Amino acid sequence: MVVRLNMTIDHADKIVITGGAGFLGSFIVEELRSRGFENLFVPRRADFDLTREADVERLYVEHKPHVVLHLAAEVGGIGANRDNPGRFFFANMAMGMHLIEAGRRHGIKKFVQTGTICAYPKFTPVPFKEDDLWNGYPEETNAPYGVAKKSLIVMCQAYRQQYGMNAICVLPVNLYGPRDNFHVHSSHVIPALIRKCVEARKSIADHITAWGTGSASREFLYVEDCAEAIVEATLKYDKPEPINLGSGREISIKALTSLVAKLSGFTGHIVWDPTKPDGQPRRCLDVSRATRELAWTATTSLEDGLTKTIEFFEQHADAPPERAY
Repeated sequence: MVVRLNMTIDHADKIVITGGAGFLGSFIVEELRSRGFENLFVPRRADFDLTREADVERLYVEHKPHVVLHLAAEVGGIGANRDNPGRFFFANMAMGMHLIEAGRRHGIKKFVQTGTICAYPKFTPVPFKEDDLWNGYPEETNAPYGVAKKSLIVMCQAYRQQYGMNAICVLPVNLYGPRDNFHVHSSHVIPALIRKCVEARKSIADHITAWGTGSASREFLYVEDCAEAIVEATLKYDKPEPINLGSGREISIKALTSLVAKLSGFTGHIVWDPTKPDGQPRRCLDVSRATRELAWTATTSLEDGLTKTIEFFEQHADAPPERAY
């Protein structure tokens, strides 16, 4: 199959980064600029509702992108996924579907779909290999979000096969870092723990309450490392198979909580609430494809990344940022 367009991206190309004002997106914008790409546009929700086909079409007509990096998402932790399964499925499915189809019709050079490891089956053998994506159903608490994102992988592959559209998919593991979403109701595990520990330390509380049993394990990737990887994939990767992006280090939630407490200066007790879900039992990626195809590996240790993230939260504790696109 021959891709219909020149896949080479040059510095004159117009690049649209959906979600470019958000957590990961803001670092990708900085990474692109550091490499000499200045012809960038970040659509904002107030101007373009990407769940609406008409707004997506207007985005393409007005800004004429050569490349689209699709990072915008409606997403949150276990609680937010449990409370908004319908919205998370619709919003993520609609945004991706409209953006890919409009990209095909407008003949863009490349479309980069940012997926999620929530798409992997609940009991995927560890480490997760990209070939295991279809060997079961995702973990129930985030399945609507994960299935929507997984459907977009299929769409990218189908459009490549039928239309010769150069669409690729990357699958970042759980991200964390400065500018993360620290909102009390919608944050993921690391920003949620940082907020709890810092606020407990400041209020001299004797304990914090953590969700679940602490037995689940996760892998985490520092946001700046992920931004570098996605830009590398944008410039180098032109194959239909999705590609995992991770650090290669797995840690239990119990050990993570203790580490966040230590680095935050919180010395009280950690009380576990087993009435709350643990989520997927384990998450750890096989990142050999990224190493092979992108010549990329993560360089920020968990301890260093957590320290930087805690410092950021301490500096912005009065008005913790929320992700927006």
